[in-house]
Amino acid sequence: MKSAVETLNPTRVKLTVEVPFEELKPSLDAAYATIGSQIQVPGFRKGKVPSRIIDQRVGRGAVLQEAVNEALPQFYGQAVEENNVRPIGQPEVDVTEVPAEEGQELKFTVEVDVRPEVTLPEDFSTITVEVDEAKASDEDVEERLVALQERFGTLKGVERAVEDGDFVSIDLRATIGDEEIDSVTGISYEVGSKNMLEGLDEALVGMEAGETKNFTAPLAGGDREGEDAEVTVTVQSVKVRELPALDDDFAQLASEFDTLRELREDVTKQAERAKKFEQGVQARDKVLEHLLDSLDIPVPDGIVEAEVHAHLEGESRLEDDEHRAEVDASTRKALKAQFLLDAIAEREEVSVEQPELIEYLVMSAQQYGMDPNQFAQAIDQQGQVPAMVAEVARRKALAAVLEKAKVVDTAGTEIDLNEVTATDVASQLVEDADHEGHDHA
Repeated sequence: MKSAVETLNPTRVKLTVEVPFEELKPSLDAAYATIGSQIQVPGFRKGKVPSRIIDQRVGRGAVLQEAVNEALPQFYGQAVEENNVRPIGQPEVDVTEVPAEEGQELKFTVEVDVRPEVTLPEDFSTITVEVDEAKASDEDVEERLVALQERFGTLKGVERAVEDGDFVSIDLRATIGDEEIDSVTGISYEVGSKNMLEGLDEALVGMEAGETKNFTAPLAGGDREGEDAEVTVTVQSVKVRELPALDDDFAQLASEFDTLRELREDVTKQAERAKKFEQGVQARDKVLEHLLDSLDIPVPDGIVEAEVHAHLEGESRLEDDEHRAEVDASTRKALKAQFLLDAIAEREEVSVEQPELIEYLVMSAQQYGMDPNQFAQAIDQQGQVPAMVAEVARRKALAAVLEKAKVVDTAGTEIDLNEVTATDVASQLVEDADHEGHDHA
């Protein structure tokens, strides 16, 4: 077999392949065997029909077509390997010549999108990014203490109109026309949380127990998600959350500490650790942005268009040009990040160990609310394990850059990310990227 590659643009190549008849012959013999087992000819046992009879019955062309279809993936894979091509997406194959007899050749061309070459900086230590100072304010500490109080708070009924922040027990009924779409009773809801129906908070404020009100809202889920429905809400009861006093008794109730002073010191340390982690995440984002801004990384238009179309089709928004532009931009950025991190992983010789893959699987399973073992089985059945390995490698690649880059805060202090390891910081890239793009083999 002979093959050659022509670069059409930085993300697309054309392979030209020529296969001698003798290399195609095993596939031709297999095609005769397959077709021979599928047809019945009087006087011949099934599977024992001679080639010349098969040619008479189905035509030599049909047999050649079967042979070529069976052989193409193998010869294409061989050509890809010989020419060091790294394809992504679906190849477009054009068979230009089919050998009818010995001495002739199978000739075909393949156009396919490929991973672009990414020219990385020689030394990542030349990268400097600035981040905010990791100081926990008094407000940060108080916010954490209030959150802890709320965990130990109690609900008490009140005889007054609903106010923002109250807890209410409500009945909800949604209809479109004469059809009841959904109905629930006695559900608890925190007014102002805005995590149920659009307009619910505004409707509830000012209502009293026993009162009913109607409003219009787009449905938040189900088969008719997004459609406007007439919603009826009835308030059964109104309650407020009473918080325990911030004192030594509370410290003993809510923690392992004996005094409020000790609890406050520990909460302050927690707030400072959270700020340091935020600082690390900020450094990660800025390092990635710096590389994406400073490097020219082309992306295949065909891959982008296919992903954007699939995304918009899934949302039933194919005609929304403004949203199309947003999805196009986010898809291109996600692909650029993927190509960049893959190139870094390759140069830095990043390897993925089994415990790292298991940790990633467990984390991903939690995101989807699945049992880790069931999630792992599903990923394996879908053939997605290599994509998961690549994702972990990208996370480690970004961590490798973070460890070498110089990070300073706005006060000019150089930051050591070892306190919140670069790998921990980079791990969040997984969640960010999953919403913006998909892996390409």
